[in-house]
Amino acid sequence: MIQLYTFPAAFGLRNVSPFCLKVEMALTHLGQAFEIVEESDPRKSPKGKLPYIVDGDVTVADSELILEYLDDKTGGQLFAGLSNAQKAQGVAYTRLAEEHLYWIMVASRWVDDGWWPNVAEGFFGRLPFPLKQLVCKVARNQVCKTYELQGLGKHSLEEQAGFARRDLQALDRAVAESDFLLGDAITAYDFAVASLLAGLIDNQPATWITPIAREYQALCDYTERVQQAVGVYARQ
Repeated sequence: MIQLYTFPAAFGLRNVSPFCLKVEMALTHLGQAFEIVEESDPRKSPKGKLPYIVDGDVTVADSELILEYLDDKTGGQLFAGLSNAQKAQGVAYTRLAEEHLYWIMVASRWVDDGWWPNVAEGFFGRLPFPLKQLVCKVARNQVCKTYELQGLGKHSLEEQAGFARRDLQALDRAVAESDFLLGDAITAYDFAVASLLAGLIDNQPATWITPIAREYQALCDYTERVQQAVGVYARQ
């Protein structure tokens, strides 16, 4: 049986990481037998981040590499029937969600001073004082530095909100006339995008980006449709 290592629940989300949720959706969609193993310290993983899977004597870290592994394992079932053009389009949507919009979501949790206490409690609440205080400071500084290096952290909050709106608008238009990103059939690319959107929409309490995401009704409906189709939900 495959073991899927993910973060524990937090912020009203059963699966707080969109990357972990994406893999859970893929495993469920493929009918693979698996169990979830919660890991609160990503430093224990092979690449210092989650998710990763253990399948017998094979360990695969990083959600994209895991999906490639699962596609190979199932004889191409994960991306079956997709044209090269559809795959290119799917990768583009995934990159928009995971390499751009994702970082704005992270900042809305970790960088925002008003919301940060939820992160401190949700991720580090079980640590004893003063270890909790030290770990929180180090972890937050690292995330803030990474956000700055990524480039989005150099912009004002108003400008970041503008970036988020343009990302969300692009995705909203992509699903305005079809059930899923690439048409009427669900694909692995929907797992990536819907997992990220679920973290924005169902995050509790709401961050500053949550009401912005909820303005796009087609995206909200799409996110719910993907979760319902797979039977895997982000929220608790």
